[in-house]
Amino acid sequence: MTEANSFEPIQVTCYSGRTYADRPASFVWQDKKYVTKEVEREWQEPGQKHFVVTARGERGEKGDKRFELCYIEQDDIWWLRELET
Repeated sequence: MTEANSFEPIQVTCYSGRTYADRPASFVWQDKKYVTKEVEREWQEPGQKHFVVTARGERGEKGDKRFELCYIEQDDIWWLRELET
């Protein structure tokens, strides 16, 4: 995995079960809404939840994109970086 850019703050809608942020469902990045098609990988670090996802723009853009999403529990914020495919 090669990072295409550094982390950027984003707005995320997620599924939550016993805890918040079980799985990201969609997010807004660069004024576009993306829908998560697949969670490829997820892991936790102290105070953080990370997800590598495949997502597609809601407005019918062609092709999927890959992203790493990170939820920072203490600050209650999400960060994103786009990954190269």
